[in-house]
Amino acid sequence: MHAPQWHEVTIQLHATQTPANPYMDVDVWADFVHDDGTTLRRPAYWDGANRWCIRFASTHDHGSWRWQSTSTPVDPGLTQQGTLTAGASHGTRTWEQHGFWRMSAGGRNIIHTDGRSALLVADTAWALPWRATPADCLIYARDRQAKGFNAVLLMSVQPDMRAEGPHDRSADYGFARGFADLPAGHLTQLNPAYFAEFDVLRDILLAHDIVPVLQPVFMGFGWKGLDVAGPVVPPAEYAHYCTYLVARYGAGPVVFLVGGDGSGYEPPVAAGGAAVHAWDCYGHPTGIHYRPHADFCAHQDAEWLDFQWCQTGHSGEHMPERVADMWRNTPIKAIANGEPTYENMTTMGHAAGWWQGSEAWVNLCAGATMGVVYGAGSLWQWRLHPDEPGQEAFFVAPGCGWREALDFEGSRYVGMLGKILASYPLTDAVPDWQVTLGRRGLRRGDAFFLCYSEAGGPLMIVNESVPRPYRIYDPRSGDLVASGSRDPGDLFVPAPAGMPLVFICMQTFPA
Repeated sequence: MHAPQWHEVTIQLHATQTPANPYMDVDVWADFVHDDGTTLRRPAYWDGANRWCIRFASTHDHGSWRWQSTSTPVDPGLTQQGTLTAGASHGTRTWEQHGFWRMSAGGRNIIHTDGRSALLVADTAWALPWRATPADCLIYARDRQAKGFNAVLLMSVQPDMRAEGPHDRSADYGFARGFADLPAGHLTQLNPAYFAEFDVLRDILLAHDIVPVLQPVFMGFGWKGLDVAGPVVPPAEYAHYCTYLVARYGAGPVVFLVGGDGSGYEPPVAAGGAAVHAWDCYGHPTGIHYRPHADFCAHQDAEWLDFQWCQTGHSGEHMPERVADMWRNTPIKAIANGEPTYENMTTMGHAAGWWQGSEAWVNLCAGATMGVVYGAGSLWQWRLHPDEPGQEAFFVAPGCGWREALDFEGSRYVGMLGKILASYPLTDAVPDWQVTLGRRGLRRGDAFFLCYSEAGGPLMIVNESVPRPYRIYDPRSGDLVASGSRDPGDLFVPAPAGMPLVFICMQTFPA
């Protein structure tokens, strides 16, 4: 079998005996050993009937991988071996060319495996996995890719224990089920057909360079606020499910969000984080997303924890101090505001338009150097149409379904960060207030400086170590407003006033 670098390949195994609950009662994994001695261990996942699958992505563009599978209890059909031939990646998507995301050495940023700088620019479509059809997902992915997004926050399964409706993702009140026993607070009766459907949606997202950020089972509000299963699921079951997600989706680009909308101290969170860390051989970023009234530092010293994401609530207020506070926590973890106010939720015009763009740039400069996140009312819960009943009125955009919410103005401005900053080296840049006269900025020594100015106007630079060449962007359109270089001793970068601007100073700019 041919295994191009970073491309997922699937090996099927067939058990000779199938227990009553294969998902819970059988563990299967495989060790892959490259010619140069590199060893990667991948868990397998149960795919229905007597079938198990091992998904693997080569980290090398040459040589061969020998693999050997193991099972407990031992089954000769699940204990196999073989060889994969590695080769160069043939894709054009960012992750195909540069590898999966992982954490930078400094712990503040994500980078690609080859070292290329990256910035997560994420949308929030929590309910897409159990509500969207492939046709819907294609519309969504094309829109978000065109706007500059490269990630999307997803609840892997519908989390409300008391949610009711037809088993139909295209019907009012309807949704697909990942676990038959989730309404009882358990994760033992997995539905393989649900995850086969999710595979199709995930592949559409990846084809459009959008990385799934997978939250196993929500801890907070959930979909409709009908008693989420996350806090009550036994930790061992939660960890088992996290291992399943690593097995099924960990051979492709992914971020694992093991805690979602809770305090972070719920017992399943640590169990899930430890399971991901134990089984994820690719080092995908793993972290926690908090409710607004949390301390944002649960498990700060855990080896499995890579990032902490705050939530600043839904009141339409800019609160970058929450991000700045998290930046100071130690040991160092990457930071983002994982859930700013949803655009147009409750009332049309709420946190709308440029509010979203300003929120993203302010959070970035406050220390959210892992990335920025956007969300819209009616989109995150994937309201099927403007009149679909059954959703909490506080969270929907009045008169809008997911399709109408897809076009909200603010999404263009947040996505624009991905376009403007795609080629800039943000890795290891830190908040800096000492080189300008009161403007927000990120700085990496004397090599790179970024400044966001809400009102524009000339930028006064009071430190000669800031590179003199500059570019100025309109963050609303992405247009290059001006470029040039300051003369030695010249403190000012000339710029128009009365409009938001982004200044970038570098000695040599990327082409």
